[in-house]
Amino acid sequence: MPSSPPAGGLAVLRNRNLSFYLSSRFLGTLAVQMQSVAVGWQVYQITGRLFDLGLIGLAQFAPFLVLILWAGHVADTYNRRNIVLLCLGTQLLCSLLLMAFTLSGSHDVWPVFAVLVLYGSARAFMMPASQAVLRNLVPTEQFSQAVALSSSTFQVAVIAGPVVGGLLYVFGPNFVYAVSSTLLALAVLLMAGTRSMPQARNKAPVSWHTLLEGLRFVRSRPIVLGAISLDLFAVLFGGVTALLPAYAHDILDAGPTSLGLLRTAPGAGAALCSIVLAFHPITRRVGAWMFGGVALFGLATVTMGLVHSFPVALVALFLLGAGDMISVYIRHLLVQYETPDEIRGRVSAVNAVFIGASNELGEFESGLTASWLGLVRAIIFGGVATLVVTGTWMKLFPVLSRMDRFPHHEAEERARAGTAP
Repeated sequence: MPSSPPAGGLAVLRNRNLSFYLSSRFLGTLAVQMQSVAVGWQVYQITGRLFDLGLIGLAQFAPFLVLILWAGHVADTYNRRNIVLLCLGTQLLCSLLLMAFTLSGSHDVWPVFAVLVLYGSARAFMMPASQAVLRNLVPTEQFSQAVALSSSTFQVAVIAGPVVGGLLYVFGPNFVYAVSSTLLALAVLLMAGTRSMPQARNKAPVSWHTLLEGLRFVRSRPIVLGAISLDLFAVLFGGVTALLPAYAHDILDAGPTSLGLLRTAPGAGAALCSIVLAFHPITRRVGAWMFGGVALFGLATVTMGLVHSFPVALVALFLLGAGDMISVYIRHLLVQYETPDEIRGRVSAVNAVFIGASNELGEFESGLTASWLGLVRAIIFGGVATLVVTGTWMKLFPVLSRMDRFPHHEAEERARAGTAP
């Protein structure tokens, strides 16, 4: 078991496991984001069909949806650090295959979609393993800070990746794939340098009973179910980011540069918020903070629909990202703290399905609502619906809305006071 460095500030980064993991996560996410820009541009340049851009997302999401429950079982049965390492290696292989496709000069895009199916399969196994592995890399007293730093690392990579990928594409897609391959190779080496603590293993043979264990656990824990479902329905209705191209062009009369700033604002708000949480973790009024973050998400969305100003929209999107990060931070801690280690992967898989469904279906819902109600009304409707969901979930899950401390903190206090059951 690794030694516990002093807590507070960024002293947690003295933990070699955490610093290596965060560096690997940053480089891997940066590479994938760069690569996604290159793939989109390259496919559209070859075919000129908008439908093919939709197939890019489908090729990655379909295997994820099919494999995610199995991936959760695997994360509970085998070493999670090794699973993440294998998935990073598979992503590196995908980047090299895309580079080989470009060098071949082929104008058939089916090999690209085949590579993306392989990438989507690796993503399915990586999500539950990477969500659960952090608990096996750092001591309990450092976990909340580790979650905040992991979230900020991810958000910074998400912000920078598309920008860097777009700039490097000037030299051609091959150059982007070469740089992405290099970054992924470094991510593999860094992850290989981590050493995980002992992990509780699932020894039951694979069956529908074991695959669905994570879902049964979530249903049996009102706190976990409330936190996960709140995020699902809030993002499902409030997914304004999918409408930003039309919002920038039709409402703000702005160009692609302004659209880029609008797209960056939520990530910037989330990244700054996660850095603040790393220094000042939320320890009291947990439920109020979580519902407040979701309410801020909804209010920011309504503001965008009512006030048609670029500076206001920029601030609203920044606050939207910050509110979302507060909710994500608390939800992740609740899920990981409440879940026994032997089923952590399967519960993380359920969480990943909820996240994927909210993002994918949220984009579809936003586009469908906009086609029915019009752009501005759809944005306002989405924000109001998020606020309604917030109020409804406070009534449905009162134990979550009234929660003061995380449950494990309360248990520790009872144990110290000699009143633990």
